Amino acid sequence: MQIREFRPEDAAALAQIFHAAVHGIGARDYSPEQLKAWSPEPAPAEVWAGRAAVGRRVFVAADAGNQPQAFIELETDGHIDCFYCQPQVAGTGTGAALYERLEAEARSLGLRSLYVEASEAARRFFLRQGFTVEARREIERRGVALHNYRMTKTLAG
Repeated sequence: MQIREFRPEDAAALAQIFHAAVHGIGARDYSPEQLKAWSPEPAPAEVWAGRAAVGRRVFVAADAGNQPQAFIELETDGHIDCFYCQPQVAGTGTGAALYERLEAEARSLGLRSLYVEASEAARRFFLRQGFTVEARREIERRGVALHNYRMTKTLAG
């Protein structure tokens, strides 16, 4: 796996990764109704292309054929917005490599902390990366109740 910056031609793949991760990985912790509310179908590629255009740093894990398999987003204030992997690469170290790249970028930007609203699976991952849970959050998507966790990590100088 190579870790690289997002390219506009990655947008459709990111939409598919998001949807596949929600339904494949999220199914361990959320009901079918919750998964459908979270991602009823892949979003149009333009939605994902626009995310990188608004100042987010988007890092992609691409396989030997340069096909995206996972991605993570860093906003300028230290917010980790999206972090999703194809179900078949979850648990292989791909996510950890992506996170390492993101944290290195955050440090190079002089950020003092990171924060995220993490799903159940992401909560387990971010705990292993040294994040702490601040609160469980109850949210609603398309009229369906879901939950996630507000988590933070201080970056030592």
